[in-house]
Amino acid sequence: MRATCWMGKTDVRVQQVPEPTIVNERDAIVRISSTAICGSDLHLYNGFVPTMQSGDIVGHEFMGEVVETGPAVQNLKAGDRVVVPFPIACGACAQCRRGLFSLCENTNPNAWMAEKLWGYSPAGIYGYSHLTGGYPGGQAEYARVPFADVNPLKIPAGMADEQALFLSDILPTGYMGAEMCNIQPGDTLAVWGCGPVGQFAIKSARLLGAEGVIAIDRFPYRLRIARERAGATETINYEEIDIYDALKDLTGGRGPDACIDAVGLEAHLPGALGAYGRIKQATGLESDRPHALREAIMACRNGGTVSIIGVYGGFIDKFPIGSLMNRSLTIKTGQCHVQRYMKPLLERIQKGEIDPSFVITHRLRLDEAARGYDMFLNKYDDCLKVVLTP
Repeated sequence: MRATCWMGKTDVRVQQVPEPTIVNERDAIVRISSTAICGSDLHLYNGFVPTMQSGDIVGHEFMGEVVETGPAVQNLKAGDRVVVPFPIACGACAQCRRGLFSLCENTNPNAWMAEKLWGYSPAGIYGYSHLTGGYPGGQAEYARVPFADVNPLKIPAGMADEQALFLSDILPTGYMGAEMCNIQPGDTLAVWGCGPVGQFAIKSARLLGAEGVIAIDRFPYRLRIARERAGATETINYEEIDIYDALKDLTGGRGPDACIDAVGLEAHLPGALGAYGRIKQATGLESDRPHALREAIMACRNGGTVSIIGVYGGFIDKFPIGSLMNRSLTIKTGQCHVQRYMKPLLERIQKGEIDPSFVITHRLRLDEAARGYDMFLNKYDDCLKVVLTP
């Protein structure tokens, strides 16, 4: 079969690889009908995630048709259309029983690697390095889906792939980012990053009752989509005005009630400070560039919440712990517990409350994956989200 393989920094290629097979009685094989390039895939592409090996199949946003199941999978059959959540959960461990599916204790066979970096291991993740299990990803023609009796969600007949695909990751991630803000009537939120996850965080915040959502980015087309499609009430181009002063002005001098970091470890900052951050990252003095996170903490109102859904991998410099502690801020974060949100969000899609396809700007064949990565990284042709069709 054809699959998108990571060959090295900024080098992905669609190659012929063996088709997956059933290896456990709880497995299913899915013929992939749609897959997508995620912003966190760019961290792999740019070489910031350790333990990648040449030839690894990437991709963790995918859906398709079940073609085969193991004997223990009784809830799925060949021909079912399913969307597959990116964290792999066993459904039975202590964390899964708590609904913390991205922290599953049984699905990362390389937990010892993660423990060395993070203390404890999260769940296994498709196509996202050997640190999270080394599972082949979904930017391919077929994928093996472990624990298929608890993870995939059946998609109703008549629902287009583009309405359901993002239930695999970015729609639940954006929604969880907004939910963690504990939005109250009259609240104003600020969202750093208007990529696909940021767009869904904005949309979700409005669905959850935020009176105002301020979108922050540097690309005019992403700010326009935030206003016109996601529901942002204000936008800020951080290359044109000072974020801290602008947020104070827009919130009566108090600051946003909650701030969402939808950027993560490759945050951009113009000028000398941004260059300094890149040098530190390149020389190993820090693994992640936390410019957006620092701004979110400093700008949040006293007693507010900072919600972190942008991906971070290691260690950061100059973390403003004094601001966090002295101003009674709350930080909430995590890889999304996708399985918790899939059904409720599917119902919102069916009711017409949200059409997730609004983030799609480019539709390419799987064979064009390398072009898609380049477009997405460099924002060519106003690229916001690339969907690949095998």
